[in-house]
Amino acid sequence: MEYAKFYGGKVEIAPRVPVYELKDFAVWYTPGVAQVSREIQKDPDLSLEYTNRWNTIAVLTNGTRVLGLGDIGPEASLPVMEGKALLFKYLGGVDAFPLPIRTKDPDQFIETAKLLEPALGGINLEDIRSPDCFYILERLRKEMDIPVWHDDQQGTAGATIAGLINALKLTGRSVKDTKIAFIGCGAANIANARLAFVIGIRPENVIMTDTKGILYRSRPDIEEMKKENPWKYEMAIKTNPEERKGGIAEALEGMDVVISASTPGPGVIKPEWIKKMNKDPIVFAEANPVPEIWPWEAKEAGARIVATGRSDFPNQVNNSLVFPAVFRGVLDVRARTITDEMAAEAARALAKYAEEKGLREDYIIPTMTEAEVFPYVAAATGLKAIEQGVARKKLSRDELLERAREMIGRAQSQMKVLMESGIIKKPPKGKIYY
Repeated sequence: MEYAKFYGGKVEIAPRVPVYELKDFAVWYTPGVAQVSREIQKDPDLSLEYTNRWNTIAVLTNGTRVLGLGDIGPEASLPVMEGKALLFKYLGGVDAFPLPIRTKDPDQFIETAKLLEPALGGINLEDIRSPDCFYILERLRKEMDIPVWHDDQQGTAGATIAGLINALKLTGRSVKDTKIAFIGCGAANIANARLAFVIGIRPENVIMTDTKGILYRSRPDIEEMKKENPWKYEMAIKTNPEERKGGIAEALEGMDVVISASTPGPGVIKPEWIKKMNKDPIVFAEANPVPEIWPWEAKEAGARIVATGRSDFPNQVNNSLVFPAVFRGVLDVRARTITDEMAAEAARALAKYAEEKGLREDYIIPTMTEAEVFPYVAAATGLKAIEQGVARKKLSRDELLERAREMIGRAQSQMKVLMESGIIKKPPKGKIYY
């Protein structure tokens, strides 16, 4: 609270052009700016070249599902969105504007986002309740001509699938034969499953649970599910062809992998259930602040590899490895959307980066301290956008890498200069103690 009040926010707008004297405004504003406006009027896409639209995104939320806090409303969500904007800038060189809006109506949210399009190169959806988040993302991806991404879905999934790819390599499993139990059926796990299918996991090898138990196509509430949450309904229809029934214990039996994004633990997943999985099971317990099962309990029960969402345990599934890099890549190629294949390509790039460093049971995914991973993932994402025909601008891999390094380096150098000059003041006690 003391630091928040002292700094009065985490991000601010800074100029990109020099002003040596007052008459320079005749170039940057009127009358000089008029010619730029005339050219953009002829071709609106030029706004992505002649203004900072090409590097500007909105972090858009209604504050209905803020991690660890729930439905706290738009004003209370603002500190979280500012923090996200800071990560975008420092890790991706992206100018992100925190923008909570006061509506719980998904259609009104969608219309607001669409009205903002002329100012933005992309939108990062954040902390929106399920199932509204699926509906909003689905429509905006179809109806907008800029990339729209929901980090709680695609960002989490990108990091999870990167870790999964390498965990399967370490345990000698093939993607097409791997059996996965997804525990929890909210934004994160539906996206985890969707991206798992993109990389080759077969839906018939998947079991998924919600708060009522295992999903299956003849479950008594299936018609209600179809009407209220068609995304969950799709999973119930596509997965579990044997129509296995029961709860988490039954879902884990005979599976190779469990990916849980559900209720914070401990004790949500019990060690004895891990023992009923196949040999060398892989456990992703992603709930925060406390994972569904403690890593050491999972290990004692026979888990070969364990990942969580926490930075103080090995193998952190951290979406901060994904969203700054993905947006760096799509903004640099002026992409019109972010496809699931692009998110999967970001996951593959993350996995490959870790593999080149040397995989271990306690290192299946890079950490945020490995700075070069961000340009690497950005370039892979940008290239996939070009390959899929959704990029306005075509660049080579080397050009994308150079551009990403330049933009990220610029942002970090800018912060360093501002801190050294005292424009960004030292904390009131000289240091932030964690």
